[in-house]
Amino acid sequence: MTRQESASTAPQTYAERSYRSPMGLVGGAMLIALGLWLGGDALVRGAAETKLTALFALVLGVPLVAAFTLRPVVKAGEDRLLVRNPFRTLTLPWGAVEDLRASFSCEVFTTGGRKYQLWAVPVSLRQRKKAGRQAARGAAPRRSVLGGDAGPVPRAMADQTMDELREIKAQATHREGASGEPVVRWAYGVIAPCVVGAIGLAIMAAV
Repeated sequence: MTRQESASTAPQTYAERSYRSPMGLVGGAMLIALGLWLGGDALVRGAAETKLTALFALVLGVPLVAAFTLRPVVKAGEDRLLVRNPFRTLTLPWGAVEDLRASFSCEVFTTGGRKYQLWAVPVSLRQRKKAGRQAARGAAPRRSVLGGDAGPVPRAMADQTMDELREIKAQATHREGASGEPVVRWAYGVIAPCVVGAIGLAIMAAV
């Protein structure tokens, strides 16, 4: 077998893809900055009770905002799908992924009948309506004027992402490394400070 034939029959490799919500990252950073500014001012200038309340509010608020805005990410590799949601991290081998759907939210279904939401890939109904209007307005005229294909139909970002994930899953169907069971880990580093902050605020409110 020649070198060229060997290269053509070798398994193709794909770079890991990461998906995040740009609006979530920007919004989360702004909310945390605002919270630190207000909380910091209360810690510096407030009375003792105000300082304690501000401290517990920051201990609860900063991790909570970060969990829902900065933390979520979806990473698609050759063998597995990693889903980092606000309070859990899911490691799903592609062999354990049964389906990927996008309706009012993006969801992944496993072979065990479990369903998990992809927080990092929010569904925008506005984007879908806009893409539908663009497709309805532009596809037919471009075909009639150019006499050829009008190109890809416009799609919302969430739908494009789910198409890419389905494509990666299809490529990994027969890979030996894509087998295995889903692994779910709780994000105790996020949960613990939220619990402490909530208990502290409850105590401050009671006294």
